Amino acid sequence: MINWKIIFKILGSLLFLEVTMMLVCLGLSAFYGEDDLTAFIISAAVTLLGGMVFHFMGRGSENSLSRRDAYLVVTLVWIVYSLFGTIPFMAGGYLNHFTDAYFEMMSGFTTTGATIIDDVERLPHGILFWRTLSQWIGGLGIVFFTIALLPSMVGGSVRVFAAEATGPIRTKLHPKLSTNAQWLWIIYILLTVACTAAYMACGIDWFDGINYAMTSTATGGFSTHNDAALFMHSPSVEYVCTLFCFLSGVNFTLLYLLFVRFRIKDFFNNAELRLYLGMTLGAALIIMGVLFFMRGYDLEHAFRCGIFQSVSLLTTTGLYNDNVGTWPHILWGILLICMFTGACSGSTSGGFKCVRIAMIARIVKNEFRQILHPNAVLPLKVNGANVPYAKRVTLVAYLSVYLLLCVVMMLILTIGNVDAANALSMTLGCMSNVGPALSNGIGPDITWSGLPLWVKWFCSLMMLIGRLEVFSVLIIFTPAFWKER
Repeated sequence: MINWKIIFKILGSLLFLEVTMMLVCLGLSAFYGEDDLTAFIISAAVTLLGGMVFHFMGRGSENSLSRRDAYLVVTLVWIVYSLFGTIPFMAGGYLNHFTDAYFEMMSGFTTTGATIIDDVERLPHGILFWRTLSQWIGGLGIVFFTIALLPSMVGGSVRVFAAEATGPIRTKLHPKLSTNAQWLWIIYILLTVACTAAYMACGIDWFDGINYAMTSTATGGFSTHNDAALFMHSPSVEYVCTLFCFLSGVNFTLLYLLFVRFRIKDFFNNAELRLYLGMTLGAALIIMGVLFFMRGYDLEHAFRCGIFQSVSLLTTTGLYNDNVGTWPHILWGILLICMFTGACSGSTSGGFKCVRIAMIARIVKNEFRQILHPNAVLPLKVNGANVPYAKRVTLVAYLSVYLLLCVVMMLILTIGNVDAANALSMTLGCMSNVGPALSNGIGPDITWSGLPLWVKWFCSLMMLIGRLEVFSVLIIFTPAFWKER
């Protein structure tokens, strides 16, 4: 049976944190003296009231969650956060339709980065930072952020983390999950600060530097400019963006082992990291070769475009430093593969994840060997640890459902009058949380703002399913989930 009281209590507590986020943006609005000040005052007041109502409904609850409660609360948190996150846009009149505002915030919190705002430069600084802050908080996870900040607020935190975390394999750094969360968030913050400093050293002003640093480390892709490609058109800025997006695509547990424990050997011996690095370099070299020999780019420019785009789409950041829509079609295929794959598990990136690709490759290899040696017992090992048979079944089921959802979404988009090529890139854009693959790249003539309202709602759902890795959301729609026992 669902324990609604504890769910309401957690939702109320988390909304208080969203109020704090809004107050930060309110302070920025006051600093610049712009017209979004009133919008954030209204937003903070309404969200505070919502938090109090939820908290009242959850009074007297026990601070523990069942597995069923954990999956439900995680899904509801992302939905409710996006719901209240629409208020600054609606109260300030920056978006006139609730569907557009909800799409924008779901895209933000899931770090998808798809936007329906055609002219972001007309937005005041507070609203721009609100979009950025939503991506930064969503990078490692809303609930995971809460576990790090206020571990006592979320009962049954291990189960909640399992419902929100990315990747099939979770590695614990410390016995206490709250300590794990705190260390990973410390690394995340330090990466963001370092990225901000690097951008400012390249000549970017402090506001843009902070915004681009937060979206780079969150691998989100929201921009404070209409044409991020032109804004990024500086070799030093592009290399900084590439470096920090790549680091943010690494499993944060590995970053902890490298920067805190100095276990360099364990870092570079990781199978997923080696595949991630190999795919990055392989895609970059192919892109560089095609642009150099077929399009006449000079060598440095070709390399920069190759490494930037391979990292940007592998990490599902979705930023562009060139007009990808004019590139040869073979490169579109490379980029789509990057969009589908994603970076490492336990990072801020979306996608299928490199560790799953590595596991599937070994399952296929074992299957060929099993055909030749039917009685052989063939273990599946990742980084020296055996993967149980149950996890292999889960992996195959995950791949099947993931691909099925992609097919369904493509069909839905074609019903919404989207051509097949753009339907494919939009599908991967939502399911892998890449986002802006349309506006600046493949299919540049189609924007998210031109989609029918019902398609935007469907895309919002797919962003959430992709961010929470399919099963955490779909389990809620099964009859067995709602049975009492």
